Amino acid sequence: MGLVKSLCKGAPVVWAIYFILCVISVIEVFSASSILSYGSSNHWGPFTMHCITLVIGLVIVLVCHRVHYRNFRALGLVLLPFLGLVLMVMTLYGALVNNAARWLNFDGLSVQPSEIAKFSVVVFVAAILVWHKENGYTDKRPFRYILVGAGIMCALIFRENFSTAAILFATVYCMMFIGKIPAKQMLKLTVGCLALVAVFLIMVFAVPDERPAQGGEDKVSSILHRFPAWRDRIVDFVTPVDGDPADYLVTDDNRQTTHANITIASSNFIGCGPGNSVQRDFLSHSHTDFIYAIIIEELGLAGGIVVFLLYFFLLINAGRIARQCDKPFPAYLVMGLAILMTIQAVINMAVAVGLFPVTGQTLPLISKGGSSIVMCSFYFGIILSVSRSNDLRIARQREEAQAAAVSEPVAAVDGDAGAAEDGDGVAS
Repeated sequence: MGLVKSLCKGAPVVWAIYFILCVISVIEVFSASSILSYGSSNHWGPFTMHCITLVIGLVIVLVCHRVHYRNFRALGLVLLPFLGLVLMVMTLYGALVNNAARWLNFDGLSVQPSEIAKFSVVVFVAAILVWHKENGYTDKRPFRYILVGAGIMCALIFRENFSTAAILFATVYCMMFIGKIPAKQMLKLTVGCLALVAVFLIMVFAVPDERPAQGGEDKVSSILHRFPAWRDRIVDFVTPVDGDPADYLVTDDNRQTTHANITIASSNFIGCGPGNSVQRDFLSHSHTDFIYAIIIEELGLAGGIVVFLLYFFLLINAGRIARQCDKPFPAYLVMGLAILMTIQAVINMAVAVGLFPVTGQTLPLISKGGSSIVMCSFYFGIILSVSRSNDLRIARQREEAQAAAVSEPVAAVDGDAGAAEDGDGVAS
């Protein structure tokens, strides 16, 4: 226990949430990735790689939470104009995987640049909000700078991954609200966003169908090539089931949502137990996008509630850590990263239970995926770094207060003794 305390500094609740999410990930990915094992020559290969990724993530957390948070500010501000933008532009001209260009391949190592871009945007917005606070919340320029910086990155992500761009913009919106951007500017932004959503929906249903050839490695020159897929997902989500036998046919367009609904419907409060899932062999991307459905099938409604509460408590504890900060930047940074992971988790869970159209978002730190796990571990490390800095500062202040409290009585006793000597001298 002493070794654990010496290695794991910072908020104990955040550490507990991190380890519980990792344990759930190991159990559920082992079960849900069975279809990957069947299709590979190495039965243990996919699961082993996932465990290695989690170990790498743990090392990242242990290292990052020992680094002072000011270093992440410099890192993020460098990533935004250089590495983040360059990688995102490179991604736009990369090969398609699942009809989307979201990954870069470096000698067999796949990297998703949008994960790096999300972190850089959060750091950038946190830095601008600090400037906004130092100017007394009256300067209008921070609002413009945030829209330009975050807007460019969201636009680059939007072409291939609308849901990631929307989640990132929602995170920026929440950070601007927390950072006390004037209500008038926030209202204008809200109206503008609603207008953009309306234009987006019109374009989605107006753009003709343009899909790559089978095989998934073609390059599509049109920036609108993802619109047909988004249209199909929206139509599938809003189309009601009215009892027509055709509504219950499993097709390529509704295969994911249909098997996800079957998975949820076949569960109960305690589930069928880890490793006993039936739909994992029929539900595509059950180890990534729809792993929450497998969690509910195997761990039941109780397990699904626990997973939801873990992210909820992460957000609550991030708020507590932010309130303890004596400087604005770490507070904004912690809240931005916690909001980012929580929104993504809620979207993933809503998709799995049929409350949101299919988006392709993973469940942070649980779903299988190298880039996502590494970056989420990085986020946890930063949150714990801020918490550790707060603990060290509070402990130092407590020691100084105790030392001051001890020195005051000593000074008082010395003063009384001196007064007594003076009194004796006068009397004599």
